[in-house]
Amino acid sequence: MTKYIDEAKAILAANDRGGYTVPTDRLYPFQWNWDSAFVAMGFAAYDIDRAYRELERLAEGQWADGMIPHIVFHQPSDSYFPGPDVWRTNHVIPTSGITQPPVFAMALRKIYETAVATGSVANERTLTLYEAALKWHRWWYRARDPEGTGLVALLHPWESGSDNSPAWDIALARVPTTTETPVVRKDIGHVNPQMRPRDEDYGRFIHLLDTYAACGWDPVEQWQKAEFKIADIQTSAILLKAGEDLHYLAGVFGRGGEADEIATLNERTRQALKAQWRSHLSRFVSRDLLAGEDVAAATQAGFIPLLALDLDEATADAAAAEMRRWCKGMKVVFPTTEPTSASFEAKRYWRGPAWAIINWLLINGLHRNGHAGFAEELRQSTISAIETEGFAEYFDPKSGEGCGGLGFSWTAAAYIALEKADSSAIQ
Repeated sequence: MTKYIDEAKAILAANDRGGYTVPTDRLYPFQWNWDSAFVAMGFAAYDIDRAYRELERLAEGQWADGMIPHIVFHQPSDSYFPGPDVWRTNHVIPTSGITQPPVFAMALRKIYETAVATGSVANERTLTLYEAALKWHRWWYRARDPEGTGLVALLHPWESGSDNSPAWDIALARVPTTTETPVVRKDIGHVNPQMRPRDEDYGRFIHLLDTYAACGWDPVEQWQKAEFKIADIQTSAILLKAGEDLHYLAGVFGRGGEADEIATLNERTRQALKAQWRSHLSRFVSRDLLAGEDVAAATQAGFIPLLALDLDEATADAAAAEMRRWCKGMKVVFPTTEPTSASFEAKRYWRGPAWAIINWLLINGLHRNGHAGFAEELRQSTISAIETEGFAEYFDPKSGEGCGGLGFSWTAAAYIALEKADSSAIQ
């Protein structure tokens, strides 16, 4: 509806800080990596120049080795912890020292194709951003898959975007809560503590940060010292989808050698992801590299590979059936933790709530794998939740209540993308 589209655009305008968008005021006062990629796809629906600018501002934080950090601190703020003084990265522009899921290339292809369709092509801007995305893509395989398995590893839960997911409980329990840096939480001053990670989680989060800062943020040393190392299927699936979109752009710009390189990496990850399917669970699983064990926790990550894989009918049907089982009795879908699990918490951040951007990814995955009807159910549920509760960070799947930060940028962007779509794939 026009009313809600206008509200979504107003939120993006209110959260604009000069060519980049903060997720929400006060709680997240800087530019976040995958947030901005989703936001850029929202902007692409009505302002191509602003969509490009969002990615360009994010790319300003790219490191010389190719990593695009998960936070770029363009301007100072005292409403968030940990800030630049805690990260100690010594980058030209203050940034965090870790990364986030590489939605960037997905957004770039979307923006480029929309620009072509509307006659506002910007080849030079696209090429510059393609080169930044490719540099980051290579970093992932070099720094986070040094053994060439095809699955990339996370060295910190924040890199997943799903910070306190039950997927990390066992591995994170092995990480000490002691820190060199005093933990001065500011998030619970903005949001109900019952909706946020617990204090012990933060102790472990900052312990890992201190460890990597002591390594000078050198990827090789971090890999050796890491006390948390998960080959993550959600991040790997997003990387593969990003790789498909980079391969497309390489073709557009006549980069044949790069296209071949990307295709090789894509195939390696494609086969590795397929090998993580567990038929007895009807979902995919991540791998704890330090313990040498599957990550059995039932979270939304188990279905994100649908985004990047063309599954056989039986596997796709099994995954969709399991997803439907999780949706039973829920007012808003899709829950990020299986609702009958002991780990499920309906309002606590990534331990159960439904997120519009996760639904956005799952909708695309369901379309890709022949389940358009179910994809439409997820789309309608997301739209209804937003129109009923507003542009909240996430939603209690049982009650439908909007939770977390309000006036949230990526929820606004998701609404624009999902509302403008019909029963076709959203990307």
